[in-house]
Amino acid sequence: MNNFLNEFNVLECRNLTKSYKKGIPVLWNLNLDIPKGKIIGLLGPNGCGKSTFIKLIAGILQPDSGEILLCGNPIGEKSKALVSYLPERPYFNGGMKVFELLNYFGEFYADFDRERANGLLADLAIDPKAKLKTLSKGTKEKVQLVLVMSRDAKLYLLDEPIAGVDPVAREYILSTIVSNYNPEASVIITTHLITDIEQVLDDFMFVSFGGRILASGNAEEVRNETGKSLDQLFKEVFRC
Repeated sequence: MNNFLNEFNVLECRNLTKSYKKGIPVLWNLNLDIPKGKIIGLLGPNGCGKSTFIKLIAGILQPDSGEILLCGNPIGEKSKALVSYLPERPYFNGGMKVFELLNYFGEFYADFDRERANGLLADLAIDPKAKLKTLSKGTKEKVQLVLVMSRDAKLYLLDEPIAGVDPVAREYILSTIVSNYNPEASVIITTHLITDIEQVLDDFMFVSFGGRILASGNAEEVRNETGKSLDQLFKEVFRC
């Protein structure tokens, strides 16, 4: 019986552990709660388990032990319908045209907003008739972001959403993230580009190896209390 469900949380994890080879844990005994209506930065060095954590929530990987609840649902068919996941690398067939990807999402996801997707593509000057393989790496990532943010999900999982795009496009992408999710939903963003992303974050978590949370809190409150940016604090924490 689940006794830790909170109706104000989108995501709850208890004692979450995941190992790959040789039994070395990537995540160890991780506990956290993600409330509704938040944009949260999951910030940490390469190899600390950020992408593994995202994949566990998305149902792509299975934990060794522990429990995940998404809007009260264990990971499975119901939870997957509530999650919109942007992987770190594009995964679509390069021969597909952009509008065909929209058709695919429209058929597969009941909460996909085709009108919103078309509007975002127009804003980014992306030709719906273009084949994915003809687009630059950054434009492919923009297409994936359009697809992900055009769903009316409860939790958006964005793994390095601005890593491959030019600085001019980053501002638009961040504004897209902010303006295209339901206030009842939340967004988890992993990134190394803290300076670029911290302007949109409500909360943050500094994650170390083994999935240990070294520091967390409200981004604005921490900046006011310390007089430092999240990027400065991140460098201080991980320098130690």
